[in-house]
Amino acid sequence: MPRTSSPGRPERSARRPEAAAIAPIPPLELEALPRAALNAVVAAGHEIAELERLCAKSADNVVGLLLEGERNFYEWTHYPAADVYDPETGAQYYYHAHPKEERPGEHGHFHAFLRPKGIPEGALPADAGAPLCHLVAVAMSEKGQAIELFTTNRWVTGESWYGAAEVIAMLERFKVELLRPSWPVNRWITALLRLFRPQIEALVIERDRAIRERQRRRPGLDLFEDRSLPVLSRIAISTEAQTAAALAALKRKPRA
Repeated sequence: MPRTSSPGRPERSARRPEAAAIAPIPPLELEALPRAALNAVVAAGHEIAELERLCAKSADNVVGLLLEGERNFYEWTHYPAADVYDPETGAQYYYHAHPKEERPGEHGHFHAFLRPKGIPEGALPADAGAPLCHLVAVAMSEKGQAIELFTTNRWVTGESWYGAAEVIAMLERFKVELLRPSWPVNRWITALLRLFRPQIEALVIERDRAIRERQRRRPGLDLFEDRSLPVLSRIAISTEAQTAAALAALKRKPRA
């Protein structure tokens, strides 16, 4: 039977367990960032803190808000059913869950994409799939807190594969400016990709390095379709720690 959820626990699936993710990349030092980039990180952190404060006043969180009105929460199902898509910016996201044995320690995760409307002119995919680019996934705890960022192989989302430089250029274009299905969640995920932009850049660079290394060791294999390789890079995160680290880096950085 399905489990009622907001956020709650998802129903078990019969799919095979996901292959183990590769080793996580270490935390990043933010001191090397320019002052403007640090200010952007801090501003995004403050926005997330305010949104989460308002959620807490109602004993809620962003996952609960997104799933509001859903009677049951099933593994693999997209929430909302048609995803969230901003036709002006091309930003798209959805939330879903895997079986617990595949993604232990998380409730589910967001997948954030950019569709052709937001993809820079002239950017060409190395491997063509669906007309969208996967930017990053955001794993959430059972309490509705962001705990990890990770990137995936092309087959996981069926995306068109863009190199790290192109994906990095797309990050600033991810913006969901919609009232529905949840204005706070739309604001939250937009701010989250800005708060952790330094980490996301490092993740997509590591993603490409992991593909190149695997290709070197297994020439001739279509690694974009390698089902044993779902996750290519990952890093643990804390919104509070990231904001605090950026504030500390700002204080230490001399003014121009």
